Amino acid sequence: MNQPRWKKRPEGSNWGEFGPDDQLGRVNLIGTEQVLKGVKEVHEGVTFCLSLPLDIPGGKVLNPRRSPPKLTPTALGDDQYINFPLATHSPALHDVISDDQVQLSLQYSTQWDSLAHVGALFDGDGDGTPERRYYNGYLAEQDVLDLSGESAQWHDSYARRLGIETLATHGMQGRAVLVDLVRVFGAGRTLVGHLELMDALKQLNVVVERGDMLVLRTGFAEALLDMQGTPQPEVLKNTGAVLDGSDSALLEWITDSGIAAICADNYAVENLDRELAQSCCSKLPLHHHCLFKLGLPLAELWYLKDLAEWLHSRQRNRFLLTAPPLRLPGAIGSPVTPVATV
Repeated sequence: MNQPRWKKRPEGSNWGEFGPDDQLGRVNLIGTEQVLKGVKEVHEGVTFCLSLPLDIPGGKVLNPRRSPPKLTPTALGDDQYINFPLATHSPALHDVISDDQVQLSLQYSTQWDSLAHVGALFDGDGDGTPERRYYNGYLAEQDVLDLSGESAQWHDSYARRLGIETLATHGMQGRAVLVDLVRVFGAGRTLVGHLELMDALKQLNVVVERGDMLVLRTGFAEALLDMQGTPQPEVLKNTGAVLDGSDSALLEWITDSGIAAICADNYAVENLDRELAQSCCSKLPLHHHCLFKLGLPLAELWYLKDLAEWLHSRQRNRFLLTAPPLRLPGAIGSPVTPVATV
């Protein structure tokens, strides 16, 4: 009999509530009922692409670890397959072939975070020493692997559990609710805690229910797109609302609301610019609460302006969201081209 991965779970977490081997977390709440609720929001058959071009932001200013996409032709021997005439080797053939490949950071632009993206040091086995763990107690080096020193491997890293393919195979489709923070707070930097979010929901007449995907428009992606691939950090630092992950009441609302995911048009969803106290235990408290404790996936850098304006013109805020990530086994994040259907 296999030993359980953990004897105690973090305070305020839902580890084990969807089963001892669960890898979906709150995505379990996006079931057939939520899909049907989403379908009922389709009145006109209009669709909106919610993705930025995947070469935006541009450069490596927002995150020096993440590189923009680089396209190259596929090759066979010395032949580069871009505008390649097959007559090169078989003179009777008329075909001209172009075939390419891409190298990119999976969380460079419009993206999903998997539940393997952010973990924490936590003593789950009660031996007095914290382990590197992820949602539902999954372990670093056992479930999320660094293979960079093993030259025989196909990959240099691999999430054996909690990889992005779990969201892809489940199907990230269901009812979503848009909260247009730009309409309430403007496009400047606003720190949104529980009080501010409740005020926005009231002003916008938004009702959020269990299983909904919460979609937040802040204006950040719109400003980024206007910069045309040359991000201006000082301008962006003062652009768009950010959630206050240090607000315990906000985190409690996320738990109690039953939302299944948070999708935002900004970078990181939460405030990255706060000063850290010496006693502070998490640089990313919202990520810690959502990804590590609840198994609630986060999405970043979505483009929401056109959808928001359309919904506002019809006094609506709900829609069918279809947003599957790549089915790339072992990946920790994924680009996504979300589609809203109204």
